[in-house]
Amino acid sequence: MANRSILILDDDAAVGQTIQWIAESLGFEAEFVIRPEEFFQRLDRMCPDIITIDLVMPELDGVEIMRLLAERKCRAKIVVSSGMGSRVLEAAQRSALEHGLSILGVISKPISKEALHLLVGDGSECDQLPWIEEQSAYGEVFEITRQDLQNALDRHEFILAYQPKIECRSGLTVGFEALVRWKHPDRGIVMPNDFIPLAENAGLIDPLTEQIFEQSLEWFSQSFPQSNPKLSLNISAKSLVDIQMADNLSALCQRFQIDTERVVLELTETSAMVDPILSLDLLTRLRVKGFHLSIDDFGTGFSSMVQLVRLPFSEIKVDRSFVMQAPHSSESRSVIKSIVELGHSLGLLVTAEGVENLKTLDYLNSLGCDLAQGYFIARPMPGEAACNWVEQRKQGISA
Repeated sequence: MANRSILILDDDAAVGQTIQWIAESLGFEAEFVIRPEEFFQRLDRMCPDIITIDLVMPELDGVEIMRLLAERKCRAKIVVSSGMGSRVLEAAQRSALEHGLSILGVISKPISKEALHLLVGDGSECDQLPWIEEQSAYGEVFEITRQDLQNALDRHEFILAYQPKIECRSGLTVGFEALVRWKHPDRGIVMPNDFIPLAENAGLIDPLTEQIFEQSLEWFSQSFPQSNPKLSLNISAKSLVDIQMADNLSALCQRFQIDTERVVLELTETSAMVDPILSLDLLTRLRVKGFHLSIDDFGTGFSSMVQLVRLPFSEIKVDRSFVMQAPHSSESRSVIKSIVELGHSLGLLVTAEGVENLKTLDYLNSLGCDLAQGYFIARPMPGEAACNWVEQRKQGISA
């Protein structure tokens, strides 16, 4: 397996060279640069797996660099480094996460081999990403039109990846979240952040949702017909305008012989509801028919709290931005603890997403958090791989 690569941006040559030596000693191919202009040139040529960025630099600071990386749809893992205080580092990490970047963590200067190893691991032993994530074109930005999406719907180019959810206490698999990807004929895998907003604005979110529901429920009925796992499906708040959705989805479950109690509908951006009263009616009808409702990304806005009280949710999902920062941020740990306690006081299941390491999973378990998902547990994967993963995990737990 080829060594993975690290690109280092630090305006202090001595520091950059030190990080390069440490990375190379861990089995990585490493290069460092001092100026942002050279950094972006190397970025296009090198396509690194990991990037380390100094937060304080004279030309462009690290926050601005990360904003530009987000505009390029950068898929590399990012390590933020600085000699500044922990609260500033944590704020920079939150900024990167909210831009959609993938953050391994923050690291204080002076950087040690042990600290860097803890974040990036050993380059010679790192798992490769599943094909469904790897095929995204690195750093490539292209314009998507409404007609492009319509053609993709007509050609059934949207596919699904399934990310497992486990019980924190026992480690048992309790379900999957279905995540849509666009298998573009020329550009490989296109991630949902690049097309879902357009689908919502172009009036195509409903036919896209219908394809996702049908495809995922068919897989679920064939793969787990007699077992207990649940299937989580994402639903746009802008889709909550058709009161017949409850009947249609119920009929689809009946067609595939799936008990509605095994289906969880995850709702994001509750503030984007077009008609709050109609949405309340529809979501209540879905609960009456047996479907579970999950409020996704909880804790990222005041509207989440308002809607939690107003709507008939049965599950809270702690936003990944808090979970990913838990090992480094006492503030994030406090927020997670409060959400777990709030959820349980309301009789709701609590799921944490964005679990990246064993330390975080152990912390969630100590709080009594019910369920967890994240890269430490498993990455999103094709349907067949998800079935194999379940069987392998059963054997591992029973051994």
